[in-house]
Order: sequence, then structure tokens, then C-alpha cells
Amino acid sequence: MAALSPIMTVMVRAAEKAGRNLTRDFGEVENLQVSRKGPADFVTAADKRAEEIIFEELKKARPDYSFLMEESGEVKGNDGENRWIIDPLDGTHNFMHGLPHWCVSIALESKGRIEAGVIYDPIKEEVFRAERSGGAFVNGTRMRVSGRNQLESATIGFGSAYLDKAKQAKFMAELNAVSSVAPMVRRFGAAALDLSYVAAGRLDGFWERGLKPWDAAAGVLMVKESGGFVSSIDNEDNVVYSQNLVSGNQSVYSDLRKILKA
Repeated sequence: MAALSPIMTVMVRAAEKAGRNLTRDFGEVENLQVSRKGPADFVTAADKRAEEIIFEELKKARPDYSFLMEESGEVKGNDGENRWIIDPLDGTHNFMHGLPHWCVSIALESKGRIEAGVIYDPIKEEVFRAERSGGAFVNGTRMRVSGRNQLESATIGFGSAYLDKAKQAKFMAELNAVSSVAPMVRRFGAAALDLSYVAAGRLDGFWERGLKPWDAAAGVLMVKESGGFVSSIDNEDNVVYSQNLVSGNQSVYSDLRKILKA
């Protein structure tokens, strides 16, 4: 396996350090499930600790870079061109309920373009990584999107977290439309991992609305670098900031997008 680039080495190290800490916290969640208060406050604290670990590691390696983080928001650095985009715990509700499907996501944005991404699943010990024009890998093995090109045989991931009734109605209409032609639909509850699974060919497509940049940034690059397609559903210029996306191999992406835009 080829050696990691310097920037990728920094990113993987930060993700793995935060992941180890989260794994220890995850071991405590089961005990908290039975308490009257539940694990919510504990998980919030774990989330913030993970973000602090990532921030400290990346700041030490690239002290002038800016940050955009789920918990702490934006932190401006002296370097106006480079910014880290961080989700310290994607799949928080899974984590909170003791479900072993969550991850750490880190992306590097340079001049408005995502240059590198790492998505780390510490429970399954999988490191997904990609660099622009450098391919996408999981634990050192190159990833490629699936070759399944019929929605009837495809497995499609989706996300939904809307409390707004109008948006929920729109989502349900989309879900009905997609599932009428692609009956194998799945909701795993961690968008970054869903996009990694598209890149690895485990899912044939994925769509979601209501996303934040830290949900999408690293995963969008994974899909592109594995030969897949990803865009906003609604034609916004920058998919990372569009708050919605559709992705997949070429055929599934094209068919899904047509259904979602109908």
C-alpha cells in the first residue's frame, strides 16, 4: 500500500484519536439506557470532546487553517484559503441508542473545493479516505461504485430527519416514488457513512435533504473519487452547501435524480 500523503496522515491520525475516545464513551451508553435521564447529555459531552480532540490535532499540524465544525461553528484562521470541515460524531442518534453505526468525518476545503476527506468508523475499524484526483480507499483498498444499473435490483439509502410537516410530506412523496421502482431502500442514520457505502459499492445510490456541510463534505469527495456521481437535487452550484444531494453510480444516480425532480 502506498504511503499516505502528509495531509492525509494528519487527517487520519485526528480521526482515529477522536474515534478511540468515542469508542470508550460508546461502551458506557448501554449502562445509561436504563437511567431515567437517558444518555443524551452524556452523548453531547462525548461529541464535544471528540471535536476538541480533532481541533487540537489539526490545529497543531496546520495552525493557520480555518475550521467549520458542527458543535463549535466557524473558527477563522490566518489562512483564508484552507478550511477544515468537521463532524465529530455523525450518527448521533445511533450512538445514543447503542447502535454501532456512526463515524467521524473530516474534510479539507481549499479555495472552495474539497481536496481531501476522511470518514472513520471505529466500531467496524474502517477508514474511508479520498483525495481529489487521487482515488478513494477503504483500509488501503481502492473503492469503486457498484455496477448495478437497474433500480429494480438496486439498494438505495436515504435520510430523513424533518420535524417540519410540509418537508416531511415532501420526503414521504419522494420515498413512495423511489420505493415503487426500487423496493430495496434503507435508512442507516449516518449520511457520511451512507456516502462512503455508495463509494464502496455497498449502496447503489443515496439521497437526503436537510444536510449540513459537515454531513456531506468528505462523503461527496468519496463518491466522486470512486467513479460515482453526486449533485444537489435542486441544481444548486455547490452540492456540499446545498443542504440536499443525490448520489450513485451513473445509471442509478441519473434515474434517482429524475424521480426526485419529478
